[in-house]
Amino acid sequence: MLYYALVFFIIAVIAGLLGFGVIASAAAGIAKILFFVFLVLFVVTLIGHASRGRTV
Repeated sequence: MLYYALVFFIIAVIAGLLGFGVIASAAAGIAKILFFVFLVLFVVTLIGHASRGRTV
């Protein structure tokens, strides 16, 4: 998921440099949403893993 966020960010930067403002804005919005979804899933997984404890 982080990979797709980076891909959309790169698309947004390239579109912004070429003057496609609407496409750049949409790609940046998608990248931001994907990044926050990745961040939330990462934190939930981290908390879930830490709450299970260590089983031997």
